[in-house]
Amino acid sequence: MLYGDQQIMVALLSRLNRNQLALGAAVEELAIWIDQRGSTDVSGRAMEHLEELAANADFISEALLTLMDSAQDKHQSDS
Repeated sequence: MLYGDQQIMVALLSRLNRNQLALGAAVEELAIWIDQRGSTDVSGRAMEHLEELAANADFISEALLTLMDSAQDKHQSDS
């Protein structure tokens, strides 16, 4: 179990990550809707930006897991 500031930091970063994923999903739905109405250039640019979000999401998820493991290890060594 995480404690104190570490727990708050991991919770905060986790929520920010979930917000990023939700925003990405919303933008993707809008891009598809725009594409279906014929504005493929705008849709294409939105999808390019979504690729960046997806690439960063993988790193963020791994970093969160590392932080959680590190905080748990620190707590166990302090006990």
